[in-house]
Amino acid sequence: MTERVTLAESLPATSVVRISRATFDPVRFSEVDAASKRTSQYIIPAVRRLPGLLRFYSGVSPKGSMVQVSVWDTDEHAAQLNTLKEMVVDGRRDMEAVGVTFSPIFHYPIDWTWTV
Repeated sequence: MTERVTLAESLPATSVVRISRATFDPVRFSEVDAASKRTSQYIIPAVRRLPGLLRFYSGVSPKGSMVQVSVWDTDEHAAQLNTLKEMVVDGRRDMEAVGVTFSPIFHYPIDWTWTV
């Protein structure tokens, strides 16, 4: 097994990064950005109730893409988002209504970290 190198934060050896990506027509940026902010009102409280979350980031680019990056203590805990109603039913519905198309979601074991 390869030793984990960490240079700024200590994470459990089982930590994973969950990456969710989506695209949309850049002319709809304002709509998508507003929808993202609205969905955060019900997604944030739902995700906060889940065990294992270490960090969560969400961003919408005017160039027509959006991403959610979360860090979890285990792959099993990251997988909770795959069945979270607020995420996979409500959020997906609201974002698809403004033209967002989702890509497959991936989990990545964390090999190393570095923070400036």
